Amino acid sequence: MPIIDVAYKGEDDAEKGATMPSEMKGKGGVRAASFIYGLAALENMGFVANMMSLVLYFMFKLYFDLPTAANTFTNLMGTTFLLSVVGGFISDTFINRFHTSIIFGALELMALVMLTIEAHSEHLLPSFCGIGESSCIGGGKAVYFYTTMFLLALGAGGLRGSFPALGADQFNENDPEEAKSLASYFNWLLLSIVGGASIGVTVIVWVSTNHPLKDNWWKGFLIVTIATFLAFVVLILGKPFYRLKIPKHSPLVRIAQVIIVAVKNRGLPHPENPNELYELSKKDLDSTIAIIPHTQQFRWLDKAAILGEKTEATEWEICTVTQVEEVKVLTRMLPIIGSTIIMNTCLAQLQTFSVQQGNRMDTKLGSFKVPPASIPIIPLLFMVILIPIYDALFVPLARRLTGHPTGITQLQRVGVGLVLSAVSMSAAALVEVKRRRQSLENPLAPVSLFWLSFQYGIFGIADMFTLVGLMEFFYKEAPAGMKSLSTSFTWISLSLGYFLSSVLVEVVTAVTKRVTPSKKAWVYGLDLDRNKLDLFYWLLAILSVINFFHYLFWAMWYKYKTNADDNGGVVVVEAAGEPDKLD
Repeated sequence: MPIIDVAYKGEDDAEKGATMPSEMKGKGGVRAASFIYGLAALENMGFVANMMSLVLYFMFKLYFDLPTAANTFTNLMGTTFLLSVVGGFISDTFINRFHTSIIFGALELMALVMLTIEAHSEHLLPSFCGIGESSCIGGGKAVYFYTTMFLLALGAGGLRGSFPALGADQFNENDPEEAKSLASYFNWLLLSIVGGASIGVTVIVWVSTNHPLKDNWWKGFLIVTIATFLAFVVLILGKPFYRLKIPKHSPLVRIAQVIIVAVKNRGLPHPENPNELYELSKKDLDSTIAIIPHTQQFRWLDKAAILGEKTEATEWEICTVTQVEEVKVLTRMLPIIGSTIIMNTCLAQLQTFSVQQGNRMDTKLGSFKVPPASIPIIPLLFMVILIPIYDALFVPLARRLTGHPTGITQLQRVGVGLVLSAVSMSAAALVEVKRRRQSLENPLAPVSLFWLSFQYGIFGIADMFTLVGLMEFFYKEAPAGMKSLSTSFTWISLSLGYFLSSVLVEVVTAVTKRVTPSKKAWVYGLDLDRNKLDLFYWLLAILSVINFFHYLFWAMWYKYKTNADDNGGVVVVEAAGEPDKLD
């Protein structure tokens, strides 16, 4: 019977207490991760600047109306984060995470160059076609524009499917000291992202949108392109210091093997003792392989590990318990992904409608006029201050109280973020009521732009908890050969949130247009004062509360991945709880 490999070459060397290969010694650690921080800061400087300004670019340069501009943007972001799966799959299957990041980075750079050329060339921009049209772009110009958007989504998305796991690979999660650094890595990765984003939403957004009708857009896109190029220079400079892991098996093939063999063996009875299920003995395993003990959930998958009367079998006829448990781990993650989608729908709305709210508010700070798209600097500054405090003060204190390496579990951290997202949407509704009342009563004296800081600030804190919690959760829970693919689940949640945002706007518009006494939708046209955006925010707040209880159910149901120790014991971790050693 052939031995079925269940790990990478050189993957997680200490996963079973193994000695690190000689070529890995002296590599990895904080020094190697610092290059990933540099990549994250510089690349997100441009990426987040585009996130904040593209809606206005679509409206003022491509002449999209308000709903079309918002939906085009959310579809772009949704596609970007969805395509992170492509980067995760490739780096888990064919080439290492470093080379995957370089390839998709080249695609992102190409798209940014094309976008800069489009914004600079009048021949690639449409002419105004009149009020009432949803879009004025067509023909060859539309082909160029949508090709640019697709390449941008593919490049930025594929990069996000590979580089977070590349940075996490620099720490051995089973070494006590490096495990603490791994827990901090995701916090410092987020700090790098928001640090770069802070520059993006101030300097770059100001260059692009200070006079949105003037020809300044190409200058902003050029700065984005240069920053992104420098990001990949930093990534390449760190290559001598990285621990690079070479993929050995396709994660999708391994998943397919379990499902197919389980279906083939569906008629076989379950053994009375789970120890009778097929597993390779330790002496037959490579020292880098981590055995995952049997669990009782999804028992129908256990049939893939039933040998039956056979004395010999191929990997398409029998699977190990570890391989079956890998599929169970991924299956248990799916409800967690599903129950964080609504929060990301709220994020999409803050990046579209809140920017449009800012256009109708007093944007002056003394004599300086603040671009509405720069308002996200408020939550970013909150995060720049709070992330180091959280990592340096809260985590050590909570660690002493709970005994958990990260202070609180990843799922508990996500739950805090979901609660705060509901509070943020409620604040957004109240602020919109005040903004619209003042705008209608005295259009020449609008309320200050900084009223938006309430919804942005609360949501920024929510994002600090949720985004890091999800990335760390998916990376740590993932089987050894599926780290990138699993980490990309964080971006899948974002993707589905953006797509749901587009659908929700369309559905709410269609329904409210039919049922309201005025026969006008809550969100329509270009005049925000004629809209009922506050009601739309209240709807999101209600959905967020319902979603929190939905998430709470699945978080309590979830069983963390278990590992067999060297003495044959099992580490059992209850849902969102602490580990207990059972001999």
